[in-house]
Amino acid sequence: MRDDQRLLVGLDEAGRGSVFGPLVVGAFAIRGTPRGTHRRLVAAGARDSKTLTPKRRTEVLRRLRTLGETAYAAAEPALIDRYVRDGRLNELELVLMTSLVVRLRPEVVVVDACDPDAERFGRNLADRSARAGCPVEVHAHHKADRDFPVVGASSIVAKVERDRAIARIARRAGRDLGSGYPSDRVTRECLREILKVRPLPPYVRRSWATVDILMRERSLRPLESFGP
Repeated sequence: MRDDQRLLVGLDEAGRGSVFGPLVVGAFAIRGTPRGTHRRLVAAGARDSKTLTPKRRTEVLRRLRTLGETAYAAAEPALIDRYVRDGRLNELELVLMTSLVVRLRPEVVVVDACDPDAERFGRNLADRSARAGCPVEVHAHHKADRDFPVVGASSIVAKVERDRAIARIARRAGRDLGSGYPSDRVTRECLREILKVRPLPPYVRRSWATVDILMRERSLRPLESFGP
């Protein structure tokens, strides 16, 4: 098969560091090579999703869907907590990414590596995909969402789907969750309020250090501070 006819897939995640909601891995599939598809994807607006506003991401995603196929896989907080407690969050990303490789069956994958050793992450994804019956050529890089438009496209898929998930959770909860990240003041204030209630709602990642710190802060408050 000619290189420009091979199915190329970019993979990236959104929500890894969030205290609320799912971890989402996005995929974008297009025929061609990373170099051959570069101009079309850039013209459509593909880039690191963090550099785009929510409205702009949605607009770009609509254009991207005229050029290729999108897909995503998500892990909810209960599953994330199980992997985090065993120190296996990178493995969970590999599980989600492998499921997308099997679903889309590409010849080539370019992935934003979450492992400090990008080559190792790429080998692990290739090995898992092969064992799942889908041998694939994997190229793993750090900052791939910035340097490869096909991965930038997948980062947009992941971010849009995660934003939608957070919006659904916020509507059901009847409160503003902010972005879900601990650096967000709205998120931290929301989390402080949520921790006053037991049991914690299922959209909170209980294994996260931020949750543990705030829970310990609350347990150390003097009794009189809790009111009558």
